[in-house]
Amino acid sequence: MDIDIFKDILVPVIGGLGIFMLGLEFMSNGIQSLSVNRMRRFLAQAAGTPLKGVFAGTLITGVIQSSTAMTVMVVGLVNAGVVGLRPAISVIMGANIGTTLGNGLIALPLGPLGLIFAGFFSLVYCFAKSEKVRSIALACMGFALIFYGLNLMTGGLRPLRNMPEVMELLSTLQADSYFNLIKCVLIAALVTAMIHSSSATIGIVMGLGAAGILDWTTAVAFSLGADLGTTITSWIASLNLSRNAKRAAYAHISFNIIGVCITVPLFFVSIEVLRWALQFFGGDPSVPVMVDGRETFPLVPVAVGLYSTVFNIFNTALLFPFVGVFERVLSRIGRTSEEDVEDFSTPRYLDRKLADDFALAVPAVQKETARHLQAGALFLDIARGAKNAPSDPGEHYLATDILSRDIRSYTAALMKEDLPLEQLDLIASLIEEADFTAALTESLHQVARRVRRETFSERARMIVDKALDKLDASLRDILPDFGIAQPRMPDGHVSYPDVEELRASTLALGPNAGAAERGTILALLGSIERAEILIRRIDNERRSVNRQAIVARASARRQTQSPPIADGDFSPVPAE
Repeated sequence: MDIDIFKDILVPVIGGLGIFMLGLEFMSNGIQSLSVNRMRRFLAQAAGTPLKGVFAGTLITGVIQSSTAMTVMVVGLVNAGVVGLRPAISVIMGANIGTTLGNGLIALPLGPLGLIFAGFFSLVYCFAKSEKVRSIALACMGFALIFYGLNLMTGGLRPLRNMPEVMELLSTLQADSYFNLIKCVLIAALVTAMIHSSSATIGIVMGLGAAGILDWTTAVAFSLGADLGTTITSWIASLNLSRNAKRAAYAHISFNIIGVCITVPLFFVSIEVLRWALQFFGGDPSVPVMVDGRETFPLVPVAVGLYSTVFNIFNTALLFPFVGVFERVLSRIGRTSEEDVEDFSTPRYLDRKLADDFALAVPAVQKETARHLQAGALFLDIARGAKNAPSDPGEHYLATDILSRDIRSYTAALMKEDLPLEQLDLIASLIEEADFTAALTESLHQVARRVRRETFSERARMIVDKALDKLDASLRDILPDFGIAQPRMPDGHVSYPDVEELRASTLALGPNAGAAERGTILALLGSIERAEILIRRIDNERRSVNRQAIVARASARRQTQSPPIADGDFSPVPAE
């Protein structure tokens, strides 16, 4: 039978591959638009310990169906300081398990129905008015296109079996020895690195295996290489990010390399175990099944999906006890003194164990709010270009925003119905102060951004410096111990121009400064004016309730109500 290479092979294979990858993209985008922000918040909260990190990584990747997107998300969260290096390593382990759910779904024999479902959900997507419905339809359309594309690829690859030249070339890709096994793994890793999708590589391999082009053992070997090659995307995503973000990417790479190195010597033993396990799924994957007079191998996709799943679970279980070792080793890579700068995204004083003790929880909130305020004041150092200041104002603001949310959440949890009115009033005051502090930090961030992104002339720079000095002086009212230089002259002999005077000086610059420069200074003065209003609000809020007296009464009440301590017991103390 004559084979038209263009019509019978190139069109269905290239078209099927494109539809397959488009389906992956649609499904990932649809699911992520529905839940990625929720997943990001869940990850930031859930990845507190390595075990929780594995669970969070598995769950989220199973939902968004992209270990690549998940790993890039983790690298970004590590870069922002939301997730530490140690839990990030465990999240990446979980991501490798979660992505295997997609491989298992791809193996389902739903190809012929894919086009029908894709057409139906594309109509829903086109005519739906709700953004949520459109996102669901997009995800379902992508899911259906995956199967249709895989079905097209399988049909297009099947004629290759009748071409001796192709079969002779592919015969060199036989995982029948350790040397050939390593060659297959490296080729699959290279392909995956180029297309940035292990799912796409595994889909291609499943198509080749189902068509009988690759024997099932070689197809399984290619799935190992796909797990290895997918690490390249996280490495690329980390190139311009923080050192910890790079270390998270290195963890992904080293984790998969170690797993493959351990699995390769056990490959042929594991293949026999897999052959035995496949008896429960319908028989031997090497035995063809006749469909419309053609030989197919429907169990090969099942074998590939099952092996990939077991490999990642085995790899995680094997390396999970060594998460601490990974962290210690990776933490030494590229370490400098800059990493000793305080991480403001992580609360220092908020301890959930104290939440039920009003007398201990309130001082903890006060200390953390003061720390948040101190972090906000660092924006003035950023604006001045101080050497000890955080290098990126956006990254520092993200850290303070995370801390602000933690403070509000912790403080709100203190508000219990059985508390006396004065204690409820104090908690409400703390919540308001935390809110004013967050708003002040945002204004200080705007000050730093505006100063950093504009080059000022000499006269304009003098106005900017006066404005920053004025804000410094205002901050001392609520943050007296902040490390800013005190005036050389005695207190009371130094006066700072008000905002109106600085605004008039800016307008008087005339041709000595450009319009953009003057506009930046005027916007800067607006931010400073808002910041000073918030400083006064914070100061007034602190005076609105006699906090010290209320806490003292609560402490005395706690001591009188506490049961006597038995011999050998220890008095509870706040956590460090």
